[in-house]
Amino acid sequence: MLNKIVSGSLILWAVIITNIAFAQQPSAVGLMYHHFGEKGYPSTNIQLKRFEQHLQYLEQEGFQVLALTSVLSALQQGEALPDKTVVITMDDAYRSVYTEAYPRLKQRGWPFTVFVSTDYIDKRYSNYMNWEQMREMQQHGASFGNHSRSHEHLIRRHPDETELEWRKRIKDDINYAQQRLKDELNTVIDVIAYPYGEYDLTLAKIVESLDLIGMGQHSGAMGSNSDFRFLPRFPMAEAFAGMDVFITKVRSLPMPLTQTPEFDPVTTETRPILKLVFDKTQPTIKQLNCFASGQGQIEAQQVNEFEYLIQARKDLPSGRSRYNCTAPTAQRGRFFWFSQPWIRPGGVETED
Repeated sequence: MLNKIVSGSLILWAVIITNIAFAQQPSAVGLMYHHFGEKGYPSTNIQLKRFEQHLQYLEQEGFQVLALTSVLSALQQGEALPDKTVVITMDDAYRSVYTEAYPRLKQRGWPFTVFVSTDYIDKRYSNYMNWEQMREMQQHGASFGNHSRSHEHLIRRHPDETELEWRKRIKDDINYAQQRLKDELNTVIDVIAYPYGEYDLTLAKIVESLDLIGMGQHSGAMGSNSDFRFLPRFPMAEAFAGMDVFITKVRSLPMPLTQTPEFDPVTTETRPILKLVFDKTQPTIKQLNCFASGQGQIEAQQVNEFEYLIQARKDLPSGRSRYNCTAPTAQRGRFFWFSQPWIRPGGVETED
């Protein structure tokens, strides 16, 4: 039980409308892949049979697979999007994107976006695509975005590095990658996918100052009220890509926040508190289910008619974790989805 809030706990305020009429803010679901049919990367790979099932479901169920830039523009402008809009993205520009994903998407005429760490391409690493392959893909629906030059953990300072030195290094890293993409591909989208999905508020502000949109790896749908410095995407590694859960995710909707407050996912709190404040003009929420990484369902304590506190039952480990919260919409089988990433210092994680 959450009997009290410890002073100094990191609190995230969010305002949620639930059980509303289905006509609501424009929204889209972002899917994120890495490897395709490469068994040596179990935490970031998807089996080809499973990927085919994903594409067949989207095709058969009338989903609209649209270009990322078109979707982001519509969301920023509050313009209408088709119901069940999906964007397909891949991080890292692995060779299997070209050999396996690209032919299947080209066959369907579907656009997709690849986020590129440019040093890996310039150094001609064997498991990555090359610039010529990317130029070919551009002719058939692919767009390319920034995944940094170095693919380092951008939020981490080097030993003895000052704040000013870190800021300069990060800006130089991101700007270099953006320029290399422009040099090789002529056109590049103004979007960066954070390596490892890691960001803090300072990094997000740097990205904003560079006129870039940021994308993370925390789950949930994107909406017009999302924070465009750290948009969510659903990771589609094999462990999270079974058809039952895939169907739930691609049919999800963003928690319709009235505003996204500034917060920092990097925390020293072992059990950070998430505070959800519901819109008083909407019907009282009937079901709120929240989960913590590695812990299963956690308690959502109702403070009053419109406020809930969510906190892990056990200490979060060092490294990356998240709270996921869902609530049913007015349409059967579809859920609002909100994910809060946490990063506790001390973790050593190398896979994107």
